[in-house]
Amino acid sequence: MTGRPKTFDEHEVIERAQRVFWQRGYSAASTEELLAAMGIGKGSFYLAFPGGKRELFERTMQQFHRDSLHQLAQRVAASAQPVEVVKDYFRRIATAAPDAHEKGCYLGNTVMEMASLDPQLQQAAGQMLQQLEALFCTVIRQAQASGQLTNPTDARLLARHLLTLWNGLSITRRLYQDNAQLSELIDLQLSVLT
Repeated sequence: MTGRPKTFDEHEVIERAQRVFWQRGYSAASTEELLAAMGIGKGSFYLAFPGGKRELFERTMQQFHRDSLHQLAQRVAASAQPVEVVKDYFRRIATAAPDAHEKGCYLGNTVMEMASLDPQLQQAAGQMLQQLEALFCTVIRQAQASGQLTNPTDARLLARHLLTLWNGLSITRRLYQDNAQLSELIDLQLSVLT
């Protein structure tokens, strides 16, 4: 017997849960809160996520990463100026609403929160961030080869710099929520991409 068929859109339900986790963090988000946000009952929840809250959280990480990395990779692939796409990825931080500044980066938050709670989830989030770094590296290498990027610094080091910038901005944007100040800071940091 396979049980009742799902009567919900799994992608949407996971996205709703992700919003709760992003706002509250893994530890503070209760199962009741998650169920209310997801709009499903306890039975459906455990049928879809037999590992409970931890499995749901892991799935939110995977879906968030897959969706956001895929969107960035598509924009990069469709552009004649992929370095500008990467720069715009950072510049969007300085146009975000104040509540976005408070939340920071979903995966960066996970790396920090899970350091003492769940090393496996911490490692998984770290690996996802490294995939973002790998995309940066590919863009930089191609731009250096085509002459669009004249900075001769090793592409891997520049990509790691961008990942460090991304992670650092997750904290800095909570301290300095003025978008004009953030914009200046981001432009200064991105000046290595010339």
